[in-house]
This record gives sequence, C-alpha cells and structure tokens, in this order.
Amino acid sequence: QVQLVESGGGLVQAGGSLTLSCAASGRTFTTYAMGWFRHAPGKEYEFVAAISWSGDRAYYADSVKGRFAISRDNAENTVYLQMNSLNAEDTATYYCASGPTAQAMGGGRVDYWGKGTLVTVSS
Repeated sequence: QVQLVESGGGLVQAGGSLTLSCAASGRTFTTYAMGWFRHAPGKEYEFVAAISWSGDRAYYADSVKGRFAISRDNAENTVYLQMNSLNAEDTATYYCASGPTAQAMGGGRVDYWGKGTLVTVSS
C-alpha cells in the first residue's frame, strides 16, 4: 500500500509559477515510479508527468513539455511538480500517483492515487 498526500495548489495568475508537492508513505519510496495527472471540469483525466524511481528518467505530456518539471527527493519520500508559464488551460485538480514505471504511467497505468489539489489559473 502507498499513501499519497498532495499540497501546494492554489490560485495563480496566468504566466505565473507554482510548485506542487506529494508526500508518500507506506511502501519503500524507491520501489515505484511517481507521477502527476490532472482533471479539469468537463474533460478527461490527463497524464501530466512521471519520473522513474531513481529520478533519471522523466516523461511529460506534450501540453506541458518545456513548462513543467517533475523531480523527486528519495530521502524525503516526496515528488514535486514545478509549473511555469501557467495558463488557463492548466486549471485543474492535480493528482499525485504511483505506478510500476514512469513509462507505464505515461500510458495511464496507476497503482495508487492521492486525493488531489486544485490549481486555478486566472487570466
């Protein structure tokens, strides 16, 4: 079992930046990949980014590539999502997730979910 708790969401102006954090507990942190998904009202769940257990491989959705960066601190059992150049299309509830590999998470494979944190970008 893995428990995931997100933090860092909030209201930000278009063009601004925000960093999300996700604290993991339960199973040994370095045995699974971590990622972020998002869900906007009226839209389907969308993969955002994923990172391998070691942190040496990362995958991004085309919509956030070059603007978002995922990282992890294995000593703190925490994964981060640095979001820059935010726009209204980024408004969504962001969910932290764990999975078997970062590549698999890019294909939608998720083992555990957090409860989500809301990011609202005002234009």
